[in-house]
Amino acid sequence: MSTPVPFMSLAPGEDAADIRAAIDRVIARGWYILGPELEAFEAEFAAASGATHAVGVGTGTDAIALTLRALGIGPGDEVVTSPLSAAYSALAIMMAGATPVFADLDPDRLTLDPARVEASITPRTSAILPVHLYGQPADMAALSAIATRHNLLIVEDACQAHLATAAGRPVGTIGSAGAFSFYPTKNLGALGDAGAIITSDASLAERLRRLRNGGQTTRYHHAEFGVNTRLDDMQAAILRVRLPRLAGWTTRRRALATRYREALRGAPVTVPPERDPGHVYHLFPIRTTRRQAFQAHLRNQGIETLIHYPIPIPLQPALAGIPGSRCPIAEQVCEEVCSLPLHPALTDAEADRIAAAVHAFG
Repeated sequence: MSTPVPFMSLAPGEDAADIRAAIDRVIARGWYILGPELEAFEAEFAAASGATHAVGVGTGTDAIALTLRALGIGPGDEVVTSPLSAAYSALAIMMAGATPVFADLDPDRLTLDPARVEASITPRTSAILPVHLYGQPADMAALSAIATRHNLLIVEDACQAHLATAAGRPVGTIGSAGAFSFYPTKNLGALGDAGAIITSDASLAERLRRLRNGGQTTRYHHAEFGVNTRLDDMQAAILRVRLPRLAGWTTRRRALATRYREALRGAPVTVPPERDPGHVYHLFPIRTTRRQAFQAHLRNQGIETLIHYPIPIPLQPALAGIPGSRCPIAEQVCEEVCSLPLHPALTDAEADRIAAAVHAFG
C-alpha cells in the first residue's frame, strides 16, 4: 500500500528551529503575559494585514465576541451571519448577548448571499458578520453597500482567511474590524489557542485592549466589565517567527489549488469555483452526493479527508432556542461537502495522487 496521506500534520516542519528559539527566548526573559512579544506581534500582524492596529486575544471566538461588545452590540440586537461555518461564529454573537440571524449562501462562493442578507434585515439588526469561509472572501462590495443602505456595522470573520483580499482589499479592513484565529490548523497557526482583532479605528483598538484585560485602565482599576482573554507571549513569539513565512505558504496553497482544479477536470465531484483571486485556500472543499462512499474510497487508498461542516449552524442543538428560517442551500452543502488535503507541505506528487484517486471514484 502507498504511503498514507494525512489531512495535515501539526508538528513544526521547516520552522521548527525558529520556533524552538522563540520559545527559549520567552522562557529566558520570563515575561509571559502582555509582554514585548505580544506588542511586537500585534504591530507586525497589523502591518501584514493592512490595518493600523491589532489586538491579540485568546481565541478567534473571543475576537468576534469582544469586537461586537466594543462596538456596543449586545442584548436586543441581531447580527446577520452565515449558516455554514464553525459554530463558533454564531456562538460568539451569543457571547456578546446578541442574536444570530442566518441568511443562506451564494451556492458557488459558499459565503453569505447578499440578497438573502438584505431580506433578513429587521429593525433590530445592528451588524453583518460575513465569514470568509475556506479562505474565499465573501462578496464584500455587495455586503458593504447593504450595510451603508441600512446603517449597519460590519465585523468580518476572517478566522480562515489570513492575507486574503476581497476585490483587492485586505479582508478584515473592510468593516469596522476583522477577527482572526491562530488555532493550530489555520494558515497562520499557533501551538495552542490564539486570536487577534485588526482595525484602523484607534478608539476601538483602545477599548478592545481594555476589554480583553478585565476592563482595566491601570492595574487593579477596572473601569468596565471586561473579560480575561489575552494572547500570551509564548504564542505571540511563535506567531512572530511564522508570520514572515505566511506569504510563501499562501503562494504554495494557491499553487496547489490551481493544480487540483486542473487535475480534477472531469472528475465525478463538484469543485466550488474560485470567485475572487484573493482566495487563500485554508481548505479545499469538493462536493459529492455520495460523500460516505467517497470518503471510504479515498480512505482505502490511504488518503484522509474531513468534513467542514456536517451540520448547518441553525440546526445545531446549541442554537435550538434561536428562532430563524431554514437555509436550504447550506443544508444541502453540509450533506455534500468534503475537504481534500491542502497545506504548504503537501507535495505535487501527493496532490496528483489524490486527484487520481478522486477520478477513480466510481
